[in-house]
Amino acid sequence: MSPPANTDLGYTPPDGGWGWAVVFGASISVGFAYSFPKAFTVYFKELRMVFNVSYSQIAWVTSIMCATTYGGGYNGTKVSKDSSVTLKSNPGPVSSILVNRFGSRPVVIFGGLLCGIGMISAAFCTSILQLYICVGVISGFGLALNLQPSVIIIGKYFLKRRPIANGLAMAGSPVMLCTLAPLNQFLFDNFGWRGSFFILGAILLNCCVAGALFRPIGMVADPAQKQTIKQAEKTVKEQSNKSSVEMVHPKTVSLLSGTEEEEDKDCCEKFNKYLDFSLFKHRGFLIYLIGNVLMFLGFFAPIVFLAPYAKHLDVDEYSAAFLLSILAIVDMIARPTTGIIANSKWVRPKIQYFFSFSIAFNGACHLLCPLATGYTGLVIYAVFFGLAFGMVCAMLFETLMDLVGAARFTSAVGLVTIVECCTILLGPPIGGTLIDTFGDYKYMFIKCGAVMVLAGTFLFIMNYYNYRMLAKEEKERKAMEETLKDNKHIRTETEDGNIWAKEKMQDGPEVEPLRDEKEELKKEVNGKSEV
Repeated sequence: MSPPANTDLGYTPPDGGWGWAVVFGASISVGFAYSFPKAFTVYFKELRMVFNVSYSQIAWVTSIMCATTYGGGYNGTKVSKDSSVTLKSNPGPVSSILVNRFGSRPVVIFGGLLCGIGMISAAFCTSILQLYICVGVISGFGLALNLQPSVIIIGKYFLKRRPIANGLAMAGSPVMLCTLAPLNQFLFDNFGWRGSFFILGAILLNCCVAGALFRPIGMVADPAQKQTIKQAEKTVKEQSNKSSVEMVHPKTVSLLSGTEEEEDKDCCEKFNKYLDFSLFKHRGFLIYLIGNVLMFLGFFAPIVFLAPYAKHLDVDEYSAAFLLSILAIVDMIARPTTGIIANSKWVRPKIQYFFSFSIAFNGACHLLCPLATGYTGLVIYAVFFGLAFGMVCAMLFETLMDLVGAARFTSAVGLVTIVECCTILLGPPIGGTLIDTFGDYKYMFIKCGAVMVLAGTFLFIMNYYNYRMLAKEEKERKAMEETLKDNKHIRTETEDGNIWAKEKMQDGPEVEPLRDEKEELKKEVNGKSEV
């Protein structure tokens, strides 16, 4: 259902027009932000030999890039007041400051420049540490600046059609992954890794073009109001002492003081919003946090090592890169399908169980991956992996909102993302260490699968416990309400009885003396008249 027509934006979003150009630009930025770290893994085998490093060391490149992208600003989504529809992504502290100060367009353009500069600089790297800085930190932070403002600007252009616009923008991720994985292999075969990094840097500069489409939109300030504020500032500055300041018009002083108070209030609200540590006392939030931290230890490593594993099995380079494309295509179909299933009346009330099953199913795919000894087996694994990956991603934040509610969702996602960055950073290097230690990829897949099955089992058991406790607390709450209602009813009857008795007492004993006095006065008057 559509959100209510009235919003706190101060204007009516056009829900179309230039907004579709904004959606197109957002799909490019979002696509690069989500797919580039995955597609970059095509170069791992060659870079490991060039720099003479281990798998765990080369895996840090993608880990640092992902951690910087997520930690640089991604704090999830913000929902409408009626919690019926997703409104916009809630930017993290860095993105929030930049977007609020400069707007989405310059931030995305600057992020695109950082991505291009990072990849072009990586072409001159002579050590793995330099690659960490150029690709991991610089390009990763540029992708973070592309991701957040791109989703925010959609929330300013769309209201009724916002779900469609967000869906089209997010579709850029699997589409871009399908393109980048084979493209990277083609560039490497024809230009080498240094030339490929030059070309990738130029391609990433297209984020600047996407950012240029983000035309600012909002309330047009009244010229008279602007002139009033400027005149007020000028008047206050010209007054050099207290007496002269007191002569300023009261409306002028109140206007300026009100603006300062609102700014201080906004800063305090933002500070409190990102530091709502009371969530750590929330039972459902703690269950979700522990399960997700455990899950992310094995969530990204299989994607990072899928193409290198195929090459290890003597699969040709293009076929190995095409496995990522297969995964992306299935992921593209799995996400909306999972959303429809999760929103059904049969699954929605117990969506936490469905999320637990998705994580365990993901882990089961990794446990069975070592059985694939040929390209056909890897294709089957990529299909099921894409399905499981899409299922988890589709419900990752919906389940959190189901636990903590819409009011605390923004702060909850912020805290979860900060904690998850640690496991996102450590997951691929741990998998690389297992490959280096045993000289075989199967132990990495077994580790990731076991961790995710454990996470899914933990979430299933603890969510069962949480549902039982919630039902018990709800039953106790209703019993308490009934008790309070009965007590209130008894108290009301008692109060009514006391009032009735008081009125009776006032009409009874207190009235009799008055009647006697009236009769005595009548006798006196009659006696005097007779006399």
